[in-house]
Amino acid sequence: MFTERVDMLATPHGIDRYLELIHPMLAIREQRGIVTGVHRTTPDTITLRIRPSRAWRGFTAGQHVRVSVTVDGVRRTRCYSPASSQHARGFELTVKASGLVSSWLRENARPGLVLDLSPAEGDFTLPATRPDKLLLISGGSGITPVMSMLRTLTDEGHTGEVVFLHYATDEAHVPCLDTLRATGHRLVLAHTAAGSGHFTEAHLRAAAPWFAEATTYLCGPPGLMAGVTAVFDQLGIADRLRTEDFRPSTPADPGAVGRITFSRSGRTCDNTGRSLLEQAESAGLRPEHGCRMGICLSCTRRKTAGTVRDLRSGELNDEDDTEVQLCVSVPVGTVSIDL
Repeated sequence: MFTERVDMLATPHGIDRYLELIHPMLAIREQRGIVTGVHRTTPDTITLRIRPSRAWRGFTAGQHVRVSVTVDGVRRTRCYSPASSQHARGFELTVKASGLVSSWLRENARPGLVLDLSPAEGDFTLPATRPDKLLLISGGSGITPVMSMLRTLTDEGHTGEVVFLHYATDEAHVPCLDTLRATGHRLVLAHTAAGSGHFTEAHLRAAAPWFAEATTYLCGPPGLMAGVTAVFDQLGIADRLRTEDFRPSTPADPGAVGRITFSRSGRTCDNTGRSLLEQAESAGLRPEHGCRMGICLSCTRRKTAGTVRDLRSGELNDEDDTEVQLCVSVPVGTVSIDL
């Protein structure tokens, strides 16, 4: 109540606009975090230690946070899952250098940098009553939410059986490896640079023979997600699998018609019915993107012609020269994008 009254007295800008003139971390309502440490944990990742402002309400292991920074005068946002225990003071973000925001952080993050944060979001979380048997599977940068789960269980003194199965190019590309080994739980690393490094049912049975009785949490690149999901489906235990995927895939539509023209790059492709972002990537383009869920607006581009359908609402947009989000827009017929 006191804060609301002060905020009213500080109209039209609100109290945070005045406090941030002194220091951005003094904000009462807006959630922010200050970088207190930067560690380069693998050749292509950095780990940032973040001390959040007093408005921060914490997170639950497995959730994600929208992080915003200003790049070349434009506010940019991307989703990251904290990699630390939910019980730790502050939190850690492990960032792989891919995409505009991640690359900017890798080059510019220093102690003292202030980040804008959203409240933690997502339901990819452990149940309040921890399962007796847990299998955590991850690949690449998908390691962060399940690493947070593992570190949380360690802080809680969890005595159940836990196996962490992670896929990486090689050992040098596993972030926070010493921390993972120090948890005391079983860590199984599969190196994809080796011929046998990709997921198979044999990997599953070797890593956790009791997997059919366990609750499994999975996060990683599309190939790993598809492979694990297919095996669990074939074995009739899909109900034991929980997944988190920041790369939602729209199924190809066999009835899709028309062609997609990426006018700036001069490339065209047949419309498969998938999202414009997926079709652009299949055509060899690398458009800027962030959350892949229609949240961060990083993939917004100008549609010069044609009709698209919004994956979230089903709404059609048939106006020329209008902006659309590539990750949540599916072309309906022939479409031209300024990309």
